Parts: sequence; C-alpha cells; structure tokens
Amino acid sequence: MINLDFIQAFLRKVHSPVNLKPSIISPWLASLSYFLGRHIVMPFYFRRINIIGKENIPRDGPVILAPTHRSRWDGLIIPYATGRLVTGRDLRFMVSMDEVRGLQGWFIRRLGGFPVNPKNPTVSCFRHGVELMLNREMLVIFPEGKICRDNQVHSLKTGLARIGLQAESYQQNLGVKIVPISLNYNPVIPRRGCNVMVRIGVPLSVKDYIYGLGKKQAQHLTMDLEAALKNIDGHSTINN
Repeated sequence: MINLDFIQAFLRKVHSPVNLKPSIISPWLASLSYFLGRHIVMPFYFRRINIIGKENIPRDGPVILAPTHRSRWDGLIIPYATGRLVTGRDLRFMVSMDEVRGLQGWFIRRLGGFPVNPKNPTVSCFRHGVELMLNREMLVIFPEGKICRDNQVHSLKTGLARIGLQAESYQQNLGVKIVPISLNYNPVIPRRGCNVMVRIGVPLSVKDYIYGLGKKQAQHLTMDLEAALKNIDGHSTINN
C-alpha cells in the first residue's frame, strides 16, 4: 500500500512536475483513430450507442474519468463518448502492462496510454498520473481494476482516489474532478449488432476530501465514487 505522504515527499524532490516523459498523443494517429472509430468501426459493430449526461464532463481543468469495466470495447467507447469530438480534449489512459505489448501496444502508447502493473503499481506510475492532473489533462482509470461482466459494480481500488488527492494537495485549488461513468452492453458479452448504454454522472470534487489522514481521505473518496457508480449503473437499462 502506497503512502500519500511518501509520494508527496518524492514529488517535491523534483524541480518540475513534468520531468517524466509525458503520455504520447500522436496528432495524425489520434485524428485518424477518431475518424475511423466514429464513422466506420462503431457504426459497423454496434446497433446503437446511447450516451446520457455529456453535460457532466468538464471541458477544462484536471479530470479523471472513472468508468465501470465491462469489455475491451470500453477503451473505444469512452473516447467515442467523451473524447475530442465531444469535449475537444484528448484522453490519457492508465492501462495494464499486458495491453501495451506488440502492435496493440504501439497504438495504445501513441494514443495516450501508459502502463501500470495492477498487482504491484510503482511510485513512478502514480507520479505520472499526478503530473497529468497538474498539467490539467483528462485521464481515464478503470477503478474496478478488471473486466466484470455481471453488470454489478465491484469494489474499487483506491489508486484513482490517491492520484486525485495527491495532485490536489500538491497544488492548492487545482480543482481535480472525478467523473463516474457507467457502461453496459446488451448482450453482456458484446457482439456485432449489440447496444451500449453510457451514463455519465455528476463529477466529484476532490478538494472536498482534503482533510485529516491521507488513508482516510482515499477511502472516503473511493466509497463515494463507488456509491455514485452504483447509483447511475442502477439506471442503465438497455432495450433490444
């Protein structure tokens, strides 16, 4: 378990909050990917994608998108619902080590992805997440940590909350927002012609959780995020 005070001390040793190599967004590849995704891939594979709550996505400032994790398609659905063609913003993704290997990894690394070992996350990975917040980027983290196909919200990992809290404590009034997002597919295991429901909830303000001990802050924020996900997920009905 990583201590917030330790990360803060580690960060303060660095002269600039952006010393690490930033997540890569290839301009030409991002433009091509968004075009192909919106006009070819999504219409070809899905019958209907319903998106509710777009107005809840902040158009500026540091944002962590916190979606439920239901399928590998989630990595394409989230940019479709919240990315540059909706908000004018590119997304950064914290993804597992397995996803950044081979040809797939080549694309992911150039479309804002950076790897984390979910079983043993390193300080440098957390630090890069904090740096993205300090640079007022939009970061996607799946807080359940794995794909869950039973349409239930499972216990969340605290790493997402720790990144938000660390960034907010490092720079006062930074304004980090965490946006709960519910994803549901019908059928549960997506196949061609299926429907998708995306519900975007009201953001949580990380500054409201800056108090007391770091561990308690992270637990409280994680519990509230889980409750928010369950609330919007319970309304995610999809018609055939």
